[in-house]
Amino acid sequence: MAVKIRLRRMGAKKKPFYRIIVADSRSPRDGRFIEELGTYDPLKDPSEVKVDGDKALEWIKNGAQPTDRVKILLEKAGVPISVQAKGEGKAAEEDDTVLDGERPVIKDTVPLTS
Repeated sequence: MAVKIRLRRMGAKKKPFYRIIVADSRSPRDGRFIEELGTYDPLKDPSEVKVDGDKALEWIKNGAQPTDRVKILLEKAGVPISVQAKGEGKAAEEDDTVLDGERPVIKDTVPLTS
């Protein structure tokens, strides 16, 4: 069973409000879901994101794949997604990411030029 972390649309017509949920990838957008992780309100200025970071990290560690938009929202909420792959590919000593409190700090980055 492929599990996704994605948005579920709520709210009235022309007034979107989203819930961040964990659902089977085969279920419809607003259909059955496994667990609710938080909310996203794009109409507020600035847009409001509320997420239970511990639950989100637990689901990601268990193999749930966040969608592109949810990945952006989780990073905006301060959930360190890029640190989850520790131990899978590189050894911890070889990793360039160092944890400083809750957020990852990247060492030796090279600026991109176009």
